[in-house]
Amino acid sequence: MTRQQFLQQSAMAGAAVLLSSLEGFALSRDNKKIKVAVIGCGSVSGSYLPHLSASSFVEIVSVCDIIPERAVARAREFNVAHYYPHIDQMLAGVPFDMMITLTDMQEHGRLNRQALEAGKHVWSEKPLANTYKEGRALVDFAQSKKLRIWGAPAVVNSPQFAFMSKAIREGKLGRVSSAHAHYGHTGPTWSSFFYEELGGSLPDLGVYNLATLTGLLGPAKSVMAMTTIVTPERKIDNKGTIQVRAEDNSQVIMEHAGGVLSNVQCGFNFFDPHGHQGKSEENQTIQIWGTHGNMALAGYDWAPHGVDMVTHDHEAPQRFVPDPGDYVWQQGASVISESLVTGTEPLIAVEHALHVLEIIEAARKSGKTGRKINLKSSFKFPVV
Repeated sequence: MTRQQFLQQSAMAGAAVLLSSLEGFALSRDNKKIKVAVIGCGSVSGSYLPHLSASSFVEIVSVCDIIPERAVARAREFNVAHYYPHIDQMLAGVPFDMMITLTDMQEHGRLNRQALEAGKHVWSEKPLANTYKEGRALVDFAQSKKLRIWGAPAVVNSPQFAFMSKAIREGKLGRVSSAHAHYGHTGPTWSSFFYEELGGSLPDLGVYNLATLTGLLGPAKSVMAMTTIVTPERKIDNKGTIQVRAEDNSQVIMEHAGGVLSNVQCGFNFFDPHGHQGKSEENQTIQIWGTHGNMALAGYDWAPHGVDMVTHDHEAPQRFVPDPGDYVWQQGASVISESLVTGTEPLIAVEHALHVLEIIEAARKSGKTGRKINLKSSFKFPVV
């Protein structure tokens, strides 16, 4: 058995254990809603809370933020009965089943650990921890407590992702050789955490493309990368000028099985007339090439508009799957809540999130050392 086969088999075995615990949780429930508590009431909660509120599988019982007035405002806006200024008070307050973590990324690992220790499932915005070691420990701890933890992004849920995955598996492109993805804008101004240690363009932006390309092409075996800081100072709304400590410009090359190579570029120095929101982006941001064809995703993988494909059988470009259906980037916690109620394993897998986290860490190491970094993690593949 090769190393890659061993890792794949181990990931599948782990997934089977997790599925068993998920079904057990669903069967033990007396109602059909998951009680959730949201920690972090900043900009991202403005997208999450409307989606959660509309879900028939979710009951939002509390919100929390270290800036108390933000928690109060979100509670009033979404008719949430309880709000807290600290995670300790939230965990000791009204009971809930799952914590949704939407705070500064540097705090995710610590807060997620606290929730698991308190017996709560966790959905975490990306990344679920600050290092692969920390993330691996969280997942292992959750398993020991018969709990579940998941991490964003939810890109594998889009119908465009499913179409691209199927096209590759059915050989529509022939033998796949290369892929490219990019995502960037000129950088947020509403918080400094994007530019502080353990922030950066990779866990904030590149994480989407890394999840998509590994989801389509399989786990990465090794990584080479370069990371730089192009803009050493940034102006932040509530802090003025700060020094940038994390990469704001990144290029990552991944080696997948069979000699396939993929590249991700991301950064906070990319002018885009669509800005940070990017919802009306029509340009192709992900391309995959094979010996018999190529295809490209129109729009971003978190806001796709279709898949353009040409093959040796049909050389004129065709657009497929122009409608994303009910897929939106902020649906992860809602989808996971439905999975907890129904006992159905979601496409989003924590082992995939861990693999992407290891890639990010390896990319930074490669950027500092100039070396190719071999990876040890894997996940169940194909995803769909």
